[in-house]
Amino acid sequence: MAKTIFITGAGTGLGRGTALGLAKKGHRVIATTELTSQKTDLLREVEKQGLDMEVFKLDITNPLDLEQMEKYDFDVFVANAAINEGGPLGEVPMERFRALFEINVFATLETAQIAARKLVKKGSGKIVFMSSMAGISATPYVGPYTATKHALEGIAQTMKSELEEFGVKVATINPGPYATGFNKRAAEEKWKWFDEEKHFTRKEDMIEQEKQLKEFHPEDMIEKMVEIIPADDHKFRTVYPEETEKQLKETEQERWSMRI
Repeated sequence: MAKTIFITGAGTGLGRGTALGLAKKGHRVIATTELTSQKTDLLREVEKQGLDMEVFKLDITNPLDLEQMEKYDFDVFVANAAINEGGPLGEVPMERFRALFEINVFATLETAQIAARKLVKKGSGKIVFMSSMAGISATPYVGPYTATKHALEGIAQTMKSELEEFGVKVATINPGPYATGFNKRAAEEKWKWFDEEKHFTRKEDMIEQEKQLKEFHPEDMIEKMVEIIPADDHKFRTVYPEETEKQLKETEQERWSMRI
């Protein structure tokens, strides 16, 4: 059955691909982008593919933009908007750390609250938080982003319990590393402030960590998201690809015996 799906952060990457994929499947998609230029680009692609999709600019940190959400009715809300930045937690400038929390946690929760009020009033619907494998694991020099996604996991699990009695479902989708440019841009950000002369973290260690990242083709993740987002019945947490799910389960088990 076709659903009305509202998705934030659809201007790039997995969000953009998923919005287009859901529209191709016949769902009514309300896709929002952080920037007007992204909106223009997405609308061009929508027209090119002959899809029916509403697109508008929604910066989730902008109160005026958030007011636009109130005008829409939907069955599923996908909290996908996020930014990423790496760097050693012992040295990352606090303004950078706070900026990630402002978007990935505080503003994301605010959009989810708007969605929750609407769906509770309807007595049905679903909120999907786009988390990450980073929401479960912890990797050196990815700490700022990891911390925000750990917070999102706590938010999602709590809201799931709180909203069940109102007929509203809550779930997370936790992608592994996909080649959308998101991870590469995040890795580059830390070099704007990192200074070998001032900081104790070794630059070569961070570079080596970046080299170890194996990325997957994004189309597979988009296909999985298109399957899960409108579905009525699925696991609370969807980790994909399967090898990432296996890796995370092993890592979580190791954490119980980890010593300092």
